[in-house]
Amino acid sequence: MAESRNESTRTFPIQTEKEQEMHYVLRTVYEALMEKGYNPINQIVGYILSEDPTYITNYKNARSLICRLDRDELLNALVKTYLGC
Repeated sequence: MAESRNESTRTFPIQTEKEQEMHYVLRTVYEALMEKGYNPINQIVGYILSEDPTYITNYKNARSLICRLDRDELLNALVKTYLGC
């Protein structure tokens, strides 16, 4: 009896360190905003559009974290993720 072998190639998505950092920062900021009772999506969008850090709470160092990210790179990553690219 011949052994059945799966010969198809598997690919695994590899996130860059930058993408991992962006994910961590966005998740942390989102959770901090939720805990403080804000609408995190509206606040993060407000920050991205205006680059005004006062949209983000200082709670849990969220404002400092999000200011470390490059806004253009963040927008690029968000659009790519949304479109599945």
